[in-house]
Amino acid sequence: MFKGSIVAIVTPFKKGKVDETALGDLINWHIKQGTSAIVPCGTTGESATLDYKEHYRVVRFSVEAVAKRVPVIAGTGANSTDETIMITKEAKKAKADAALIVAPYYNKPTQEGLFRHYKMVAEAVNIPIVLYNVPGRTAVNMLPATVARLAEIRNIVAIKEATGDLRQVSDLIRLCGDRLSVLSGDDFTTLPLMALGGTGVISVTANVAPKMVADMCSLWAAGRHDEARALHFQLEPLNGSMFIETNPIPVKTALALMGKIKEEFRMPLCEMAPANREKLAKILKGMKLIK
Repeated sequence: MFKGSIVAIVTPFKKGKVDETALGDLINWHIKQGTSAIVPCGTTGESATLDYKEHYRVVRFSVEAVAKRVPVIAGTGANSTDETIMITKEAKKAKADAALIVAPYYNKPTQEGLFRHYKMVAEAVNIPIVLYNVPGRTAVNMLPATVARLAEIRNIVAIKEATGDLRQVSDLIRLCGDRLSVLSGDDFTTLPLMALGGTGVISVTANVAPKMVADMCSLWAAGRHDEARALHFQLEPLNGSMFIETNPIPVKTALALMGKIKEEFRMPLCEMAPANREKLAKILKGMKLIK
């Protein structure tokens, strides 16, 4: 159902409030650059520091701004099952095309707990669901056998796999890649994941270089593997720079340097250390993304 370059879009702020003008401009830019879908309110969108009213508004605004040109996959995950259901219902009400639901964080549920969590959400809200496995953030790894069980549920249609473990990706695709779309959650694994049978990426890097990431995915899908591989290597310095510090600090800094947004974060995130900012700017200049 989902493929290509899908952007985990930042949430621009201006004087402490969501900057809807900048967000709308980013969305239009992404669609023109070939981005396949928009994900508001994910990790990169600082969902953890948006209050409910802001969260719901960002999703509604994104749906309205996209105007059905590409799918909108709203981030709706929480570490409480009831809260996840509540937020996912709001995303459906806002007419999002799907929900991206991170594995419950901090509580460290068992594999059976993960299965029951997603099953309850899928049964409570009739919306396509994209699972999101990111152990580095959640402290729990959703194993391929658990995903295979969840793939039997009709409206669970994809997974964002952000372990960085290609053996796990291989097992996942072998077990259930014919029943759901497997998307990279780490930009540096996008090309090898597609080589294993994945369908694309939910990308941080695409915030900054949407056309390059979109072209790499479409070239691979078209069988033009050498050209896709060349783009992968061109993107690697940028991919690495997006994680010099905690995401989304570098990507929002990059977009500010490009003149796309204000350089503003929600505490406890703050501006980059000067040395890291210099490293980031050097990479952006090398790729001709800034002067």
